[in-house]
Amino acid sequence: MKINIFIILATVSLSVSSFGQQQKMWDPFLDTVQQRTIQWFLDVTPKETGLTLDRWPTERQPSSIAAVGFALTTYPVAVERKIISREEAAERTVNTLRFFWKLPQSSKKIKTSGYRGLFYHFLKPTSGLREWNCELSTIDTGLLMAGILFCQSYFDNNSIVEKEIRTLADSLYCRVDWKWMMSDRKGITMGWKPEDGFHQSIWSGYNEAMILNILALGSPTFPVPITVWNAWTEKYIWKEYYGQEHINFMPLFGHQYSHVWIDFRGIKDDYMRKKGIDYFENSRRATYVHYEYARQNPNKWIDYADSIWGMTACDGPKDTIFEVNGIKRDFRSYSARGTGADEHLDDGTIAPTAVGGSIPFAPEITIPALKAMRNKYGDKLWTKYGFLDAFNPTYITPDTPNGWFDHDYLGIDQGPIALMIENYRNGFVWETMKKNPYIVKGLHRAGFTGGWLDNSPKKK
Repeated sequence: MKINIFIILATVSLSVSSFGQQQKMWDPFLDTVQQRTIQWFLDVTPKETGLTLDRWPTERQPSSIAAVGFALTTYPVAVERKIISREEAAERTVNTLRFFWKLPQSSKKIKTSGYRGLFYHFLKPTSGLREWNCELSTIDTGLLMAGILFCQSYFDNNSIVEKEIRTLADSLYCRVDWKWMMSDRKGITMGWKPEDGFHQSIWSGYNEAMILNILALGSPTFPVPITVWNAWTEKYIWKEYYGQEHINFMPLFGHQYSHVWIDFRGIKDDYMRKKGIDYFENSRRATYVHYEYARQNPNKWIDYADSIWGMTACDGPKDTIFEVNGIKRDFRSYSARGTGADEHLDDGTIAPTAVGGSIPFAPEITIPALKAMRNKYGDKLWTKYGFLDAFNPTYITPDTPNGWFDHDYLGIDQGPIALMIENYRNGFVWETMKKNPYIVKGLHRAGFTGGWLDNSPKKK
């Protein structure tokens, strides 16, 4: 396979460049993207409960606990960007933590919000009770706890409110029974339902759950054994794909979510020490795979190019099959899209969050892509709260002659855009989380060493 010489040069230059040198590429356009995206969280999250909606403006939507984790993390960023005051951010945060602490926890099917410290994936937007027949979710609880611990480390003043934030954060995190969620298996199960019991699968192989394992390893109350990390890494798929040797995982969100809160630059576990790179570099390579795939566009999707690209879990037009320009196309609604050596799913749908969430890894290709999307599609894609969730230029019908454009924003896709822009700007989220002893302990127990972690105290 021919490899674009630009990729080789970029690989070399970025592998030796410092974070400070990458900052020189700052584009004021990112300020606008970030401000609009943060405003979405502020406007769709009730101050009294903190129950961020899963999506908006589609009506009658539940709250997503993962979206709440992202929202909690955006509040301090909004303070740093002077969008809201520290007092307002603290008020929003303490209200959220109080609300979640008081939500009912039980093994019942109804009139509950969680069990053993974990929470159900979706909650009713007013009461906070379990919505639909959803699962007690380990990964979504993990993303919620990541946001909670971030606030615990950020709000370090001696005011009554900030002290309460730290106390509530500690109580919420320490209540989570990660060990129970193993169900006597070698890894953490994906979930539990009172109707069916534990999910059949455990979290193993590279994906978005790396931070979940670190949180479970760092717990002072219900820590999982160190062998859980071995179960996690033993299913990694290390292969070359589109010129990049890396741990493969098809959609880009799996290469982004854990990196929102943890700075993986320069720190390595045993697996990565043997490979000679870190997880940050792995995400950079995965980002380039998506870029190069779109540039080559082997399946001839409309508009795919080196400036229009990015696949991840996102909305899609519809589950249907029909011909476009003489080619039979299989379209999807919401789905995890992506490309990798082991798995591939592409229906022509592009998600701005796939690019926005990868800005720190490869700013030289992600920032131009965001600007190209805004310039090419205008207000069909770029509106009051930044980029709508997804679009598909190939989905051409009488009702969508210019392709399909989403009308919703999704909290779990807005979050990576706003927060990874801040990490690219100054590493703010990363630096704050480096102060959290539970994160540090989890990384040490997972076997990470090197870089900034060597200067952090080990917690047994």
